[in-house]
Amino acid sequence: MPDIPQAPPLRERLVARLPFFYGWVVLGAGTLGVIMSIPGQTVGVSVFTDFLLEALGLERLQLSLAYLLGTLGSAALLSFAGRLYDRWGARILGTAAAVILGAVLLNLSAVGTGARGLGALAAITVSFFALRFAGQGVLTMVSRNMVMKWFDRRRGLANGFLGVATSFGFSYAPRLLDGFIGSWGWRGAYRMLAAICAVFTGFVLLVYREEPARYGLIPDGKLHTPQPKASRIRAHPQRDLTRAEALRTRVFWIFTLTLSLSGLVTTAFTFHVISIFELSGLPREQAVGIFLPASVVAVTLQMLGSYLSDFVKLKYFCLLQLAGLMLGSAGLFFLGPGWPALLIILGHGIISAMFSINVAIAWPRYFGLSHLGAVTGYAMAWMTAGSAAGPYVFSLLLKLGHGYASGAVFSFAAAAGLFAFALLGYDRDY
Repeated sequence: MPDIPQAPPLRERLVARLPFFYGWVVLGAGTLGVIMSIPGQTVGVSVFTDFLLEALGLERLQLSLAYLLGTLGSAALLSFAGRLYDRWGARILGTAAAVILGAVLLNLSAVGTGARGLGALAAITVSFFALRFAGQGVLTMVSRNMVMKWFDRRRGLANGFLGVATSFGFSYAPRLLDGFIGSWGWRGAYRMLAAICAVFTGFVLLVYREEPARYGLIPDGKLHTPQPKASRIRAHPQRDLTRAEALRTRVFWIFTLTLSLSGLVTTAFTFHVISIFELSGLPREQAVGIFLPASVVAVTLQMLGSYLSDFVKLKYFCLLQLAGLMLGSAGLFFLGPGWPALLIILGHGIISAMFSINVAIAWPRYFGLSHLGAVTGYAMAWMTAGSAAGPYVFSLLLKLGHGYASGAVFSFAAAAGLFAFALLGYDRDY
């Protein structure tokens, strides 16, 4: 007797029969997923840094070391997590990441009530590992990749919305978290974030979905308007590349190293922002408030850049990101009252805008979708390692008496070297 084809699950039939393209729901869900990663991002950790130092009885260099070790542990597993994404999909892996994130936030609300000294250092290192792996790593990767799979010719538009929304979310987060701390104390703020994560876990189960082909749909929806070949950049390579093949291309390393250096510099600056400003004679309020004007720059450039990314080669966005790194480093070197803060705002706005575009669009454009999780997981391992090193390097420089200005010199020189490498590093379709 011939096999009788089985009907697809009810949820798959419902997605296909909706009167609108479900990709727009995925876009909103993926955007919310990236925003929900904020507690695991440095911008979320930095608000709690001084409270953790006091509760744990640690020095700034020790806490930075814990952050370094925890983030490096996360980076070591992200490549494996990327392969799990290719196998399990966004719904299962996203749910797992949300559960872990909520659990570690609840655990952080109780740190400092038990062990001290080396015990406290070990405990916070494990917490940072879980926080960075679940939030900054897996949840961000899953949410971004899910959105990219639902769009093709409209990928720039979708990424523009995602980038603008997350920029506002990330820039407003320090003030919001500061408000949570003011209302409930820093331990109560962590418990509130854990409760929000519990609600978000149910949201991921209900809304996150895999690629549109599973539901009989195509990227962008049913209306696929033909475009003249000369007017657009190729959305995908002619052949999907495996991770090993991607690693043999120069373009992979140009983008990976640029994004990793951006992670190192911005994480170091964000983690120590209050200390950086206070040592320059500037108040805590100005340090926390610098992210909002930077987001205005970022949002403006993201909207323009995301539209142009469907037409323009990404190498120009990579070069602009490196120029922003040099600009922000110059502002940090000369930081004091007046104009240097404007350089930091402009530089970090450019970095944020170009990072959002490059980290989402580069991988599917150059390497395809079949092994997207493996490719992005490996790239994110490098980015996470860079973000891990940043706070510790800056703390060490401060401890040795060189100050934060020496970190600015290092980041400027590294960005200038990468700029030359990116300018001369021509691969096909780069």
